[in-house]
Amino acid sequence: MRNKTILAIAIAAGTLLSGCGLGEAPPSGVTGGSLAKDSNLKDVKLSVGGKEFTEQLVLCEVAAQALESTGAEVRRSCGLSGTSSVRSALTSGDIDLYWEYTGTGWITHLGQTEPIADPQKLYEAVAKKDEEKNSVTWLKPSQANNTYAVAVSNEKAKELGVKTMSDYAALASKDPSAAGFCGAAEFFGRNDGWPGVEKAYGFNLPRTNVSELAAGAVYNSIDKAAPCNFGEVFATDGRIEALGLTVLEDDKHYFTPYNPAVTIRSEVIRKNPAIGDVLGKVADALTDETLRQLNAKVDVDGKTPEETAKTWLTEKGFIGA
Repeated sequence: MRNKTILAIAIAAGTLLSGCGLGEAPPSGVTGGSLAKDSNLKDVKLSVGGKEFTEQLVLCEVAAQALESTGAEVRRSCGLSGTSSVRSALTSGDIDLYWEYTGTGWITHLGQTEPIADPQKLYEAVAKKDEEKNSVTWLKPSQANNTYAVAVSNEKAKELGVKTMSDYAALASKDPSAAGFCGAAEFFGRNDGWPGVEKAYGFNLPRTNVSELAAGAVYNSIDKAAPCNFGEVFATDGRIEALGLTVLEDDKHYFTPYNPAVTIRSEVIRKNPAIGDVLGKVADALTDETLRQLNAKVDVDGKTPEETAKTWLTEKGFIGA
């Protein structure tokens, strides 16, 4: 999705350790589970890609192993650098499929400027236009939503009585120092970032109570309440759970949805419709909490994306133990 620079060291390490390098052979020991009972992709050859940040490394492995469990032969191109690179790999035929985010599809790939707040309507609009213009099919989206969000430590949330963005707006107007906010430069410069938040929720936090930090530093700053009690986060980041942060409810539904869904070249899904059945079941099982936990396994616990994906798929019964 958006250009994320957070966790660069952890991401690089995960790429090196995961066995999910560009074009590498599949991991051993992926056997059939519930997915294989309903779908057979034997003799089908597929190339699965993904972006370079943690969540994408995990999702790339999730898709690859799910497909392998049904008999497909999968070549991996996980860890491609940048959204444009992986999208180009898809449209050029270098890869067959990868997980993309609905907000990224709408804004970045299709160049649309009119926001759509409803997740289902956004998915339908993206899927229709991308199919028509680019012969790219969007499979069933996950309910998980890796959008922008505002977070605060659990302790401060209770102390200040803030649960929603409307609560935060009221605090910002009443006590600006307590509402101090940290964010990255990109968030402060985007129309769908901080300027839009202030407009949508009807407040104007003084510049003296706003701090611009590197994206990766925001999480620890919120946790320590220094220099800010509140800050910009990505909703499925593993550090939310690891640090004990509370994500404020976007009660006016301001932020653009970023639901992950597998994008696949239309000719590939037409030839092998069972791919949609397999990955649709996986998408159904992905929630915000699930992605936070999977991301934390890599970024906090030091697990590889490969083993993280395999453990989760096995626990869900999707693949064999």
